[in-house]
Amino acid sequence: MIGFLLYLLVIGLVAGFLARLLVPGRDSMGIGATILLGIVGSLIGGFLGWALFGKDLADGALQASGIIGSVVGAVIALLVYRAMSHRGGRHLVRN
Repeated sequence: MIGFLLYLLVIGLVAGFLARLLVPGRDSMGIGATILLGIVGSLIGGFLGWALFGKDLADGALQASGIIGSVVGAVIALLVYRAMSHRGGRHLVRN
């Protein structure tokens, strides 16, 4: 169990850092948010891998994926996060 948690932290940190490096723009994320971004990206990457490559249903749709799938998922999660966070500030009414 401890090994799995360490795996999540390391993969989360690496995938989150690489996603932030690949997507241009400024982020005000700390290390905790970067790790969380990578973990969410890993789950998204695992789901996409399951959906695209048709793994056995016993493997589960939400699973930790490899580093490439984690980075792809983290980039998707970061783009969605940016789209959702910037949407709230653009509703200015001009008179």
